[in-house]
Amino acid sequence: MFPAIPDLTLSMPAPQPAIYLDHAATTPLLPAARAAMLEGFALWANPSSPHRAGRAARAALEDARARVKAALGWQGEVIFTSGASEALALAITRCVQPLAAVSAVEHDAVLRWAGDTVRLAADRAGLVMAGEAPLAGLVAVQHVNNETGVIQPLGEIATTVRAAGGLLLADCAQSAGKIALPDADLIAISAHKFGGPIGVGALLVRDWAMLRPTGGQERGYRGGTENLPGTMAMAAALEAGSDWLEEAARLRLLLDEGIVAAGGELVAADAPRLATIGGYRMPGRSANAQLIRFDGMGIAVSAGSACSSGSLKASPVLTAMGYPQPAEVIRVSIGRETTEDEIMRFLAAWQEIAA
Repeated sequence: MFPAIPDLTLSMPAPQPAIYLDHAATTPLLPAARAAMLEGFALWANPSSPHRAGRAARAALEDARARVKAALGWQGEVIFTSGASEALALAITRCVQPLAAVSAVEHDAVLRWAGDTVRLAADRAGLVMAGEAPLAGLVAVQHVNNETGVIQPLGEIATTVRAAGGLLLADCAQSAGKIALPDADLIAISAHKFGGPIGVGALLVRDWAMLRPTGGQERGYRGGTENLPGTMAMAAALEAGSDWLEEAARLRLLLDEGIVAAGGELVAADAPRLATIGGYRMPGRSANAQLIRFDGMGIAVSAGSACSSGSLKASPVLTAMGYPQPAEVIRVSIGRETTEDEIMRFLAAWQEIAA
């Protein structure tokens, strides 16, 4: 008989970077969200079951739904999903209007469904230009870009889209739980971007009539047993609020000024940007070389989208903006836990690599 091989996966903690500045990819689970998940695990019955335990689980699920709506100030409907990618796919494939246009700076979760649909161009600042495009149909524009932090003027875009008889789909994975939701008809959110767990998100729908049901759970709009612990944790994370963004803005300003002083360049410096995300160019140093050096110094940053950062291709977002050196840009993203000392240590590392 062969000797048993010990399982070391639980006894060996995962290596953690000394400085984590990749919160746009995912951010740590908040204590309140962790506690809510544990509470949800105790309600292990299927929310669709008719017995007493199932009804208790259903009550907790609907309570989480109401809390998510209240925390976001959303008056429409909520369909729980496995994350923003599924929510976007559900919106695009089930909408009563076909996909008519997407911005050229969308996340790949939207672009993979775009096919030959119209691309709404972006200017050098990363702002989408939707004025003259044919917008009669479903139009997808990301609220906050995940690589640059640029905040799109979705109020103006929504007016243009609706005047043409269309519907607006907004990817709010980076903005939900941080800034107010935009005026959109369908909105995708992801819990792990604002302190909730990985594997849960939602599609916010202004009116059920905008989607074709296909049967199953979530009022017939999504099949599969609902992730009760995840939805409860997502609600708790949203209720934690966004007061920390004022400090994030101060830290991002220190970061911006320090990089410019060190000879670096800010991406989309002239556009309104979310306080937590910045794109920075280090002249003469490829992003991949920078990532290797920063990682060796115990600093976690990224280049492009976390969903495609394993690729060596230039960022499609920066390319669509007409940015001349997209391969030299990295993304730095700030979270609740980020400190001024970490920003200053990052800037010191930046100067060392640049030199």
